[in-house]
Amino acid sequence: MSEVVDVLYRRAGTARFAELRALVSARAIRTALADGAIRRIAKGVYALPPVPDPLAAARAQGGLVSHLSAAVAHGFSVLDLPDKPQITVPRGQHRRLSPIPCDLHWADEVSSDGLCTGKLRTVLDCARTLPFEAALTVADSALRLGAVDRSQLLIAAAELTGPGSRRARRVAAAADARAESPLEFVLRSVLIEAGIDGFEPQVVVRDGTFSARIDLGHPGLLIALEADGFAYHSTRTALTRDCHRHVNLTLRGWRLLRFSWEDVMFDRQWVVTAIRAAIAGSPGHHNVLEIHGHRGDAFAG
Repeated sequence: MSEVVDVLYRRAGTARFAELRALVSARAIRTALADGAIRRIAKGVYALPPVPDPLAAARAQGGLVSHLSAAVAHGFSVLDLPDKPQITVPRGQHRRLSPIPCDLHWADEVSSDGLCTGKLRTVLDCARTLPFEAALTVADSALRLGAVDRSQLLIAAAELTGPGSRRARRVAAAADARAESPLEFVLRSVLIEAGIDGFEPQVVVRDGTFSARIDLGHPGLLIALEADGFAYHSTRTALTRDCHRHVNLTLRGWRLLRFSWEDVMFDRQWVVTAIRAAIAGSPGHHNVLEIHGHRGDAFAG
């Protein structure tokens, strides 16, 4: 069911049945519909259900929009939109009766930016409570936008105590302003979780009249990783330009591994196995890697 929701997120909240069916099973669509995770808005057209207004929820509870809801309000990239507004209220305050459903959090003192938690506080809240890849997506985006300074993030994370403090420090240490897209943020988190080092965001390869940027590059091993979204090749011109780029990188000794949104989101073990195989096959690297998994035949020979 989560795959159906993810596909709809990727298509700005709506999709036709044929578009969904090309990526997920009919059973998953029926289950998501029955559970209320998606809704039918016209014959053969599905959409995500509307989310209550977080500002209205904050006013109703006498608190602040926080966590993922605040991240969205601040314009940060998020891996998943919250299904309910996330609100923080002063510790000791009881939940108020309200027709607006929300996820409530409590805190002693919270910096505010209007009716939202402050940008730094929002990143820290997400870092404390979200899975690593989702938290890193918010932190990378905040740094890239210049909304948060990395040194301030590191200091603030180091001063945290209580639940999620260690998780927040890990996110702060890994956050990087150079990463550009949510899919790239997640691919970076996959590498970090797997303990694969040496890959840097947005590596520039420049040689004479040729110049290209790589989503994640290992300058020492000349391995390039690209995270391609669904509409990466929207035109034939774009496809031709990318083919030229790929050839030029290959001529300069780079090996390019490209992963789709489905690979990064749903088949991370295969992604890790592929990258480790590329590392093992690099000049000067003598490890031998036996590949297992349903895509192992892609590396045969």
